[in-house]
Amino acid sequence: MRRREFLALVTPSVLVMGGLLVLPLYRTVEWSLQKVNYGVPGVFVGLDNYARALSDPRLGQAVLFTVGLTAAVVVGIIVLGYGLAVLVNGLGRAKPWVLGVLLVSYVIPHVVGAVMFSWLFDANFGGVVNYLVSALSGQEILWFTDPWPNRVLVALNTLWFMLPFAMLVIIAGLQGVPGELIEAARIDGATGWGTHWHVIIPSIRGVLGFVAIISIMDVLRTYDQLVALSPAAEQIGNESIMLYIFNVAFQDGGQQLGLGSAVNVLLILLIVVLLFPFIRGVAKEARQA
Repeated sequence: MRRREFLALVTPSVLVMGGLLVLPLYRTVEWSLQKVNYGVPGVFVGLDNYARALSDPRLGQAVLFTVGLTAAVVVGIIVLGYGLAVLVNGLGRAKPWVLGVLLVSYVIPHVVGAVMFSWLFDANFGGVVNYLVSALSGQEILWFTDPWPNRVLVALNTLWFMLPFAMLVIIAGLQGVPGELIEAARIDGATGWGTHWHVIIPSIRGVLGFVAIISIMDVLRTYDQLVALSPAAEQIGNESIMLYIFNVAFQDGGQQLGLGSAVNVLLILLIVVLLFPFIRGVAKEARQA
């Protein structure tokens, strides 16, 4: 490909990425160092916004909730996604239909899906799951106002709408595992579990790493579903970092945009720190390949 053709193809994408990513990121970093209100030029305050954010116990609670949710959901996504991918990959003619049904939760907008999911736990809308759990436990569980039941509810919903993506990617990885390796393992006497643990999983470590990276980024940015599933998030300590940013920066008429921008920068750094081991592992896998 000639240099001129390469530039003609790449330049539009670079301009779009610069406009949608680089410029907003620059403005976020700039605002994080200023006291900013809507319609008023920012006033430079240095690291005051970062000091305020790091000394706010409410942000610390939001970080704990978000990181805990991320750890629980990502482990569940990888384990359940792999198991579901193995089952679906072994289907015959029914495979496309099963995939279509399972992908419904992933294509539904998060807020809509969260509202639908909440009906399963809300007695005002039938609450099938709530009825069954209450009947078995003999206690009325307050899914939307008690901290731990609400955390379980949010985690289940997040797992529900992200699991199809993980399953689809892992299925693609399973289809790339050489049949000769599986056959050789069986000849050597490997059991079904042994084949998965010693042959198939090591062969798709890169795929599993990719699923983990995407899942971590998505869960750390949890916001939409909390609107429907945790209306009292701030009061019960189930406020995610993104919800905290929204409440701080916009809830009071945009009077603390600088503080919200500072927390946004801290969130970006947190994402980089949590993703680094997975990115390094995927890069190492690519070099070995």
